[in-house]
Amino acid sequence: MRQQGLSPTPAKFLPPNPKSMVESAWNMRGSYTLRQITPDQGVVTSLHLTSKYIVVALDNAKIHVCDPNGDYQKTLHGHVKGVWAMFPWDDILVSGGCDREVRVWNMATGVGIMILRGHTSTVRCLKMSDPNTAISGSRDTTLRVWDLATGSCRNVFVGHRASVRCLAAHGDLVVSGSFDTTARIWSISQGCCLQILSGHSSQLYTIAFDGQRIATGSLDTSVRIWDPRSGQCQTILQAHTSLVGQLQIYGDTLVTGGSDGSVCVWSLTNMALIHRLVAHDNSVTSLQFDKNRILSGGSDGRVKVWNLQTGQLLRELYSQEDAVWRVAFEDEKAVIVASQSGRAIMEIWSFSRPPNDQDGTIHVGQQPGQNCGL
Repeated sequence: MRQQGLSPTPAKFLPPNPKSMVESAWNMRGSYTLRQITPDQGVVTSLHLTSKYIVVALDNAKIHVCDPNGDYQKTLHGHVKGVWAMFPWDDILVSGGCDREVRVWNMATGVGIMILRGHTSTVRCLKMSDPNTAISGSRDTTLRVWDLATGSCRNVFVGHRASVRCLAAHGDLVVSGSFDTTARIWSISQGCCLQILSGHSSQLYTIAFDGQRIATGSLDTSVRIWDPRSGQCQTILQAHTSLVGQLQIYGDTLVTGGSDGSVCVWSLTNMALIHRLVAHDNSVTSLQFDKNRILSGGSDGRVKVWNLQTGQLLRELYSQEDAVWRVAFEDEKAVIVASQSGRAIMEIWSFSRPPNDQDGTIHVGQQPGQNCGL
């Protein structure tokens, strides 16, 4: 029996949770724009997505800088051959390639700050450990540590017997992977090699280092986990049947991608395989993951979104006949660069709620293909 004098309590309206709306958009909605990166022939060799820029490097010697929405800002001209490596830090970009030079740019102005010379073959990988320190690895078998404040070479690391293919940096330590089948740990401050990581039977193509663990991927199909203090191999992870060319560490999880088309999710707590995803019909060309999802791109022309915890395929973001070169994402945005009908194109996906969309619906649509102003 209702008590007299009391009115029913009205139901409270709870506005949609922005976080859950973003998750929902990743799973089934979203909006995207399409850009043509360049009218020239060119293969995308590197992609970086930052809070300020989308930066794309190509094998035609050009570096294109766009704003976070994918609108063209400028092209950085200076390299005379293909650009094979680059790394951004706020407004600063370091780049290197076949002309054996490391160039330092201000992306805000488009001005080249300095040219760093010393390598005698292609610069294949680049990292920055702080705003004034860049590390380059080259096919000439050496690494060079550059002081960006003075433009001088602080150190030359000699020891590898073949091309330095990949780098990772954390604090004072740099880890390099080489076609000589070894990885090496170097101290920037001491200017010397601390450990040689031997065990792989073929070339190293990719490396990750989070300060606690080093992961290396090789043509021998294995992934090895190393202790950076002792240099000892802690475990060998076997699930791929071909080259392991992609890997990333996030927390206690490792995700790897191979030329066999598979993406593997590993626990670094018990060094065990959690999921083996049959992801692509050919090589996994790019991948990135966070605590919720994995984004993988392949030479089969597809980009797929996976649930990290369950391994479930959530959706395909992109499906064309040509290859996907690179993918990158942050919480509410994803960038895909690919070859489409002989053109280098870029898709920018947004998973945020449009400000005038009162019901939370995020509409899917394609803007007409646009040249980035090049």
